Amino acid sequence: MTEQGSTCERPRLLVLTSTYPRWSGDPEPGFVHELARRLTDRFDVHVIGPHAPGAKNRETLDGVVVHRYRYAPRAWETLVNDGGMLANIKRSPWKWLLVPGFLLGQWYAVRKAVRSYRPHVVHAHWMLPQGLIAAIALRDVPWVVTSHGADLYGLRGRWFARMRRWVLGRAAIVTLVSEAMRVRLLTESSGVKTAVMPMGVDTDSRFTPGGKGRNPNELLFVGRLVEKKGLHHLLHALPQILVEHPKARLTIVGFGPEEQRLRQITRDLTLEQHVQFVGALPQEALADHYRRACLFVAPFIEAGSGDQEGLGLVVAEAMACACPVVVGDVPAVHDLTGAAGGVSVDATNHSALANTINHLLRDSAERSRLGMSGRLRAEQLFSWRKASDQYADLLSALVKKRAS
Repeated sequence: MTEQGSTCERPRLLVLTSTYPRWSGDPEPGFVHELARRLTDRFDVHVIGPHAPGAKNRETLDGVVVHRYRYAPRAWETLVNDGGMLANIKRSPWKWLLVPGFLLGQWYAVRKAVRSYRPHVVHAHWMLPQGLIAAIALRDVPWVVTSHGADLYGLRGRWFARMRRWVLGRAAIVTLVSEAMRVRLLTESSGVKTAVMPMGVDTDSRFTPGGKGRNPNELLFVGRLVEKKGLHHLLHALPQILVEHPKARLTIVGFGPEEQRLRQITRDLTLEQHVQFVGALPQEALADHYRRACLFVAPFIEAGSGDQEGLGLVVAEAMACACPVVVGDVPAVHDLTGAAGGVSVDATNHSALANTINHLLRDSAERSRLGMSGRLRAEQLFSWRKASDQYADLLSALVKKRAS
């Protein structure tokens, strides 16, 4: 490999993450990969993430070289998938025992990559644990850390706040996916260099309006089945919706640790004929659901742990498909919907949630207006073209600064 500053080789970018597709078409959240692959035209991109059963230790996906480090016996490598690290630990507290191996495995993989790959710049996704590993393992390489929400909202207490401040004191800059997160971060880490830079959605080819027409009775939920998504509140509001709209149906796309509880709520409320659990779907299959639904409902809440949405990209995906959206009124969603891109409501108030949905089911003109304004907002603010250009410019500036 040539040294930094060569005119014949792209700069080398090392990406650290705990969430990454285990294989092509994996329904796990793929936004880190979507960004990484869009940076390959300006960077040579290597990703370090955790191994999982069924995944390869090393492979190339869409031009991105992926290294997956081992952190436990293969059958036990279940800390991060199927719901996320915090939700998995809450459901199975014994998984705290996997955390030391997870951290040690990542630290060793990063140190090995620094020696062999010699990155010019590093991008760590999530302040904890990837930012912590970067702060410990990196010495002469500039790095940026991106917070997506759980690392800020879900890890409460002085100890975690001190860890975040220590990490951010060593990063070149922290990017956050919403303005609400930036405000929250600065209350505990004032003086930190920040930028609001959300992840994106494919508004050009994947998430676009179209299809065969919308089903006037179909409500849609897409996302991990975890507490902060608030799906249990939508289920409890559904009987009131059915009083006025008895043909209404709710399609649930996703998987996670809350699934059995949600299925039990559905049975308890005798909603089996009105609720369909589709399970996990790859990104390629989601657009048809967004195009067919009458309303997309994302009843976000603050979980008991304090965790909440950092942005909520599924909402942007629905908006990009011109599907009108109703979202739970947590701070980050205002970056998504603004004043006209969607309707926000306190999802814990079941009557208010049901009334909002019933109003929109009655008013086709309002649904059409929301769909059109949402599509425009998604194109302007959340396209991958804009997001990848922003991150490419930021990372390139750090490379140039290091070389000067």
